[in-house]
Amino acid sequence: MEFPEDRLYSEYHLWVKQEGDQALIGITDYAREELGEADYIELPDLGEKLTKNKPFGTVETSKAVTDLIAPISGIVVDSNTSLVESPETLSDDPYGDGWLVSVESSDPEEFEELMDAGSYKELVAGQDAE
Repeated sequence: MEFPEDRLYSEYHLWVKQEGDQALIGITDYAREELGEADYIELPDLGEKLTKNKPFGTVETSKAVTDLIAPISGIVVDSNTSLVESPETLSDDPYGDGWLVSVESSDPEEFEELMDAGSYKELVAGQDAE
């Protein structure tokens, strides 16, 4: 399982790659394994406001329909619409072409509340042990 060091992580198994005041958001390798192959993805439109810890989209797999919970607040400046046509990309490349949205952060302090790769790895290890 991958835990790229250049990302921050939420307890809802999303990663955040900070690029100035913008952030790319996607699902983690752990989430990908737990969810299985994505069949359908619903993402927010450009200009929509994300609120930290609130749903902003869904992923549907053969196992379940899962809400995507925003790791930070902000305005959607880009949405990976190719995932709607090819949802398997989410499973095949979660840290690359499988990114979900790009957001202009409305509260830069929220980045400090996210976990680094080591802390997220510990969280996942604890959940696997349950």
